[in-house]
Formats: sequence, C-alpha cells, structure tokens
Amino acid sequence: MRGLRLEVDLDKIGHNTRELVDRMGHRNISVTAVTKAMLGVHGFASVVSSAGACTLGDSRIENIERMRSTGIDTPMLLLRSPAPSQIDRIVESGAMSVNTEVDVLSALASVARSAGRVHDVMVMVELGDLREGVMPDQVVETVRHILELPSLRLAGVGANLACRNGVEPSARNMGVLSSIVESIEETFGVGIGIISGGNSANLDWAFDSEPGRVNNLRLGESILLGREPLHRRPIAGLHTDAFVLVAEVIESKRKPTKPWGRTGQNSFGETADLDDRGDIWQTILAVGRQDTDATDLTAPSGVDILAASSDHLILRTDGQMRPGQEVRFEPGYAALLRSMTSPFVSSPACRAL
Repeated sequence: MRGLRLEVDLDKIGHNTRELVDRMGHRNISVTAVTKAMLGVHGFASVVSSAGACTLGDSRIENIERMRSTGIDTPMLLLRSPAPSQIDRIVESGAMSVNTEVDVLSALASVARSAGRVHDVMVMVELGDLREGVMPDQVVETVRHILELPSLRLAGVGANLACRNGVEPSARNMGVLSSIVESIEETFGVGIGIISGGNSANLDWAFDSEPGRVNNLRLGESILLGREPLHRRPIAGLHTDAFVLVAEVIESKRKPTKPWGRTGQNSFGETADLDDRGDIWQTILAVGRQDTDATDLTAPSGVDILAASSDHLILRTDGQMRPGQEVRFEPGYAALLRSMTSPFVSSPACRAL
C-alpha cells in the first residue's frame, strides 16, 4: 500500500509487552496495557493480551466498546473519569472505571442498580501532578461513600503522575499511596485488590525501588515505543521502532530559506524564522498537522524538518527528490497518537486486523 500510512510491527509490540510483563512480574507488579493510542483495534489488543497484560486500559468508552465488539474478553479499565453523559455505556461495557467525584459515583451506582449489575471502581488519589485525583485527606470519605452503595465495588486505588506537570514517581509519593491504601483497609476492614501506581513514567522507580503496596502499572508508551516518558530514554532490551510514519513527496525545488514580503503570523499564530541560510533543496510531503505532530517526528539522515502547515510538511533534503518518493519517520508518542486518530493516515498492518 502506498500513500500516507503508519506501518506497525505487532511482533515488536508483543516482544515489548512480554519483556515488561516479565520484568514487572519479578516485582509482583501486573501490567495494564494502555490501548488508547491504538484506538482499541483488535490486533493490538489481542497481541498485548496474549503477551501477558492482565488488563486493557483505555480513556475512551468508544475504544472499549470496539474491543468488546471484536471478541476481546480481557478485563478492561476506563482510564478517564466517567463523563456523566456516558455512564449508561460505561456500566454496560463491564469495564472498571477510575473515579474522583462523589456525584459521578452515585450516578454509576444508580445505573448499575437499575441494570442489576455491580460496577467496579478505582479511586484515584492526587499525589502532586495536579491532574485527576481525590486529595489525600479526602480519600477515606470517598471510600466510605462507595462502600455505602451496594451496586458499586471498590476494586482498586490508583494514582497518576508525570502526565500534566512531569512530577516524577518516587519512593516518597509511592509510599504515600501505600500508606493511604493501608489506612483504607484499617478503617473499613476491607482489602484493596488493585493498587495502580501510575504509568510508564513509573518504570525507573519500579526497577530500582521496593514497590510497597503498588501491584499494578498502566503501560502505554513503554510498550509501544520502548522508552520511558520522563526523559524519553530507550529501555534496554525493548524495540523503539515498532512504528514508522511514511509520507510521499509532492514538491521538491531549490528555494531560498528567507521569505520575502512583509510578514505577520502564520495560520497557527506563529512567527516564522526569518534567518537567511541561503538556498536549499526544499521538499514538501503530503502530511501535515492534521495528520501528526511534526515536532515529535524523527527524520532520517539527510533530512531536516523545517515547518508544517495543516496539510504540508516542509523539509530540507540533501538533494532533489521526485514526486511520489517516500520519506520514513519514527513517531514519538504525540505524533503516534495524532496519526492513529487521523482518518487520512492508513494503518493496514494494525487497523485492519
């Protein structure tokens, strides 16, 4: 297949998953494989489940429904707090949901009771990154509310770090999570089955520290791209090239680097770099910001990314290229996420499975 596409090596993804499941298993930590960047496609979900992921985690109920509709029966976790407008679908899906709001928990309980179900919930605790989470001193009261609702089951406690402000998982904040879990158990006389300490940003901590009560991590970028997200360092023994974004040339001409005429902001509100670096071979590809994050692509040798508009990626190349020639890029997580979401990017090796 030619044209704009994302090539996916599911064997490499399977290898990464098995390696991480094995390494975390030695720390008594299970792996929830995060499927959101892959839109819950069957091929990816099947591979990571077969490779040992105990749960599939996704932030979109649409992706969870897609996986269920294709016969994936692995336990699932809705990673984003339920939107009130989707509560019926969330309960129907059978997926556990992460929660922080008492009103939402009450609504889940009402729908679950009407459906004759018991809905599993995970309480998320705020540990400093300031995304979602109940403040530590309010967790006990939130748990009390859950335990008073018979159509809800407290299945886990979790936390998330690094996604908003880059706060690193550490012995200190993971210790706080363990202490909160123990306080819940002592206060209510219950056992907490899943203590989910975070995401791929937790791996350095998990490799080097005692996990305490943490027994689960939600891994996405490390499975997909073989690296940890705090510093974007490759993880030894994992594949970092499971994805390639391929785009074709639509123009290649010798042009100056400095525009002429009076300039203002471009279409994205940015001010152009006006430095004069002489004439170059400027090559344009049929891909743009609507399809990927150009700042998160690694170009091949001899190619520099100069700019991107909605539909064009502008490069400096070592020489002239022919229209129809292809250039291959390694996407980072942001580029991968946007490319998988774009309807204009084909992914025959994964989306069709």
